[in-house]
Amino acid sequence: MTRIDFYILPETTLEARLGFACRLAETIARKGYRLHLHAEDEAMARELDDKLWTFRPDAYLPHALLGSDQAETVPVTLGWQEPPPGDAGVQAMLNLHPAIPEWFSRFERVAEIINQHQDVLTAKRECWQTYKKRGYPVTPHHLRAGG
Repeated sequence: MTRIDFYILPETTLEARLGFACRLAETIARKGYRLHLHAEDEAMARELDDKLWTFRPDAYLPHALLGSDQAETVPVTLGWQEPPPGDAGVQAMLNLHPAIPEWFSRFERVAEIINQHQDVLTAKRECWQTYKKRGYPVTPHHLRAGG
């Protein structure tokens, strides 16, 4: 059964949310998981693509947008519509979309990132309740400022 982790940030900005997404993606990839970042839309996916190049000056996290030539060979893919192909071996998803994609259960792990922006809080409360109603194990991780 898919394990769900909610990372709850004290900050309110999209910048903080995407910055944490980059750090979490690096941690997940370092543990050997193939990861898909599911963005809200193309603009967010492209912003994440840029941030993954620059979030740390001393590291590089190989990544690619779904549909690109590199998407099958990198540990991290980015998208906003369809899931990665079923045979791609992707084990984890970081969901930055307000809703839960209907294909979330194909992953071993799903991470949801919440910041203190009212729209995000409202959307992710609904996601939390949906996962719980369906019987998925949900674990909250409350992070401190700067964490």
